[in-house]
Amino acid sequence: MSRQHRSGVSRALNVFGPFLGLILVIALFALIPEVQGRFLRMANFKSVATQSVIVALGALGMTLVIVSGGIDLSAASNIALASVITAYAVNAGAAPIAAVLLGVLTGGLVGFANGALVTRLRLVPFIVTMGMMGIARGAAKWIAGNQKIDAPMTWINELMAKAPRPSWLLMAPGIWIVILFAVAMAVLLKYTVFGRHIFAVGSNEATARLCGIRTNRIKVLVYAVSGLFCGLSGVMEFSRLTVGDPTVAVGLELDIIAAVVIGGGSLNGGEGSILGTMIGVLIMSFLRNGCTMMGWPNYIQEIIIGAIIIIAVAIDRLRHRKD
Repeated sequence: MSRQHRSGVSRALNVFGPFLGLILVIALFALIPEVQGRFLRMANFKSVATQSVIVALGALGMTLVIVSGGIDLSAASNIALASVITAYAVNAGAAPIAAVLLGVLTGGLVGFANGALVTRLRLVPFIVTMGMMGIARGAAKWIAGNQKIDAPMTWINELMAKAPRPSWLLMAPGIWIVILFAVAMAVLLKYTVFGRHIFAVGSNEATARLCGIRTNRIKVLVYAVSGLFCGLSGVMEFSRLTVGDPTVAVGLELDIIAAVVIGGGSLNGGEGSILGTMIGVLIMSFLRNGCTMMGWPNYIQEIIIGAIIIIAVAIDRLRHRKD
């Protein structure tokens, strides 16, 4: 097989692989007689979409981080911290819009700290963000007094409502927010100078620096944007639970990273797309949904998703070896 042919196969696998995976997962559960009647209902599809919102928002930012060659293990703790801050602000009498902004900015501040530490201390992102994972989780527990924060009901709690108001929205407002941000981030990543610089940094940082790209600035911005999305995801978590809980989202960073990798993002950096990431989110959500309908225990879901992550990373490694 010629090099050009192999390159074409690799590109086709990148573009169509996630779609085929999603179709395969939906078809698999649609063919199982025990669940097909409930699985293919529109109400179930809306439920899956609503359940995907929190992971999808985190994955939007994680796509930028992974394309730039980094990783963010603090995403789930950042989400928990933002949900606690939002609940704390609402409970203290702040206006709902101020509480939302405070939650989002808290996430952005954690992301900015990640980027600053990675670039200034020249430490690998894995170590920095693993440390920040503990700091953010600990801060959330400290602020919440190691317990849930109850807050009065406001319009924030409508963001994840399965029956939205007004009814013409058809789906939860959180789903529309994800769609809007996904389109915006796809345009940013593909058609702007900032997006091209992110790919350049992730492909070859030394070459990007020689070409005049301020690599440190790009990295700090990427982590800050990722943090802002985690903050918004935390607001959605508060909306879903109606409380600020410092113990939520434990292990969610793996789902977020897996969604990016399953969607074609490379842990080596320089590859990834927003569309692929969103397909990755849906694959994982439909898998969890189908497993739950089948009545399979939680550990079966974890084994299946763990195996899919290993397969996705193995395919990525194989593809790069051939290139």
